[in-house]
Formats: sequence, structure tokens, C-alpha cells
Amino acid sequence: MPKLKSFILNDQKYYVNEQLNIFDLIEYFRYNLDLLVIEYNYLICEKKSWQKIFINEGDKIEVVTIVGGG
Repeated sequence: MPKLKSFILNDQKYYVNEQLNIFDLIEYFRYNLDLLVIEYNYLICEKKSWQKIFINEGDKIEVVTIVGGG
């Protein structure tokens, strides 16, 4: 049985018991993939690496969405 892992996403604590990568997380929350900046443990992630970075116990993730205005 997989171990329950906790992580922080945009200052809220979440729990997961399966292997999850950054891309899976973005899809789950239905973010617009074209308008995002992801910070993973205080480092900016390149879009090409989202499927290679798996969430671990205690990770801190910030999702910043870009909006236009005028």
C-alpha cells in the first residue's frame, strides 16, 4: 500500500497516496497550461520538465497564473 504524502500547493496542504507529477497536478486542477509559471521548492520549473518532476513528501509548489488587463 502506498504511503500518504503531504505537500503544499499555493499555501494549502494536500495529501496524495499515488505517484503524481507536476503535469498531473496541473491537469487535476484544470489550469490553463499556456498561462502558468510553476515554482517547485523555490525553483522555477521549465514546462518541458513538468512530467519528469514527481511530488514528494513536504514539497512546496506555487502555481502562478498570468492574466492580462488594461
